[in-house]
Amino acid sequence: MQNIDDLLETLQKNEEIADKFHQIEIKILTIFNFTDLFEVLLTEIKEKFQVPYTWLTFIDTGEIPVLIEHLAASDLLKAHLNVVPQDVFFDLVPNTTKPLLVNDSLTPYFQLLPLKRKYFIKSMALTPITLDGRVIGSLNQADFSHNRFSPGIDTSLLERLSIKVSLCLSNVTAHEKLKFLAYHDPLTGLLNRRVMASILKREFQRSKRYNAPLSVIFLDVDDFKLTNDTFGHDLGDQLLSYLSQQLCSMVRDIDVVARFAGDEFVIILPETTSAHAKELMSRVQVHFKTNPLVTPDGTIPVSISFGVSSNEEGPYKTPSQLLKGADNALYKMKAIRKKSKISKRNKKRGIS
Repeated sequence: MQNIDDLLETLQKNEEIADKFHQIEIKILTIFNFTDLFEVLLTEIKEKFQVPYTWLTFIDTGEIPVLIEHLAASDLLKAHLNVVPQDVFFDLVPNTTKPLLVNDSLTPYFQLLPLKRKYFIKSMALTPITLDGRVIGSLNQADFSHNRFSPGIDTSLLERLSIKVSLCLSNVTAHEKLKFLAYHDPLTGLLNRRVMASILKREFQRSKRYNAPLSVIFLDVDDFKLTNDTFGHDLGDQLLSYLSQQLCSMVRDIDVVARFAGDEFVIILPETTSAHAKELMSRVQVHFKTNPLVTPDGTIPVSISFGVSSNEEGPYKTPSQLLKGADNALYKMKAIRKKSKISKRNKKRGIS
């Protein structure tokens, strides 16, 4: 009789667990953005199953980490997400859709954990997540108990959840890509011209309201057509992407780097005087002189020209006038450089 009671109790517990998984699946199936999908997923698992640690690990290759970086910026997600190299991930997690349970020799698996802090973990459940049939990361749980995720425990419900999460991720990725492309340049990942204009309008109004300096930089790549003709358009695209990445790494979080058109870029610098904007660009030019684009097909030099305009220097009544001022300053710089090149060439030829 006791055996039957134990069996019934076990069946009831299994039904309760299955119901909790079902509730999570229902919630995530109606979500169409990264932030809500991952926040709901992590929070629900943690609360419904009383799991001390839940987090996501993604492989650094592919589009998901890029999209998440641009489109999912919640504090909760940042604290519960980690991106690792592909070889590190697959050295620890088999390239299959079957969940991995571990409760021994856990130290290597700490590479998958977010944040650099101490974790008092005795067992883990690593559930692979796929996109278009390819494993791109894992949904992870960890517990203080050595037996919570002991190898050999039935993982069928985790496998089912993995399928639902992967399905949701496919739908969310499609929606987020459309959103990303609406605001960003597809080649460089920078904000596009339309969004840049909107931000410039906002910052221009704010600078007037608080009487704060605002500077705009208009820049382009010197002899970009020659670069394309010499190295090919693919490497020309690499050059633009490299330039974009480097510019973003050299500005502040409050600054905005956008692709205007072709090889032309705009940098919006709130709370920045013209002098400080020019100092920034001097550092940028020095940086590119010592850090050309290195590719398997050769080293491509990076040379840029720029123009700066600031609301403290001219009677700019509109954001478009401020932008035009930077464009005109760029044009003047290029004209001076061209004149200097001609003068040097004539001097070499003995022409006065």
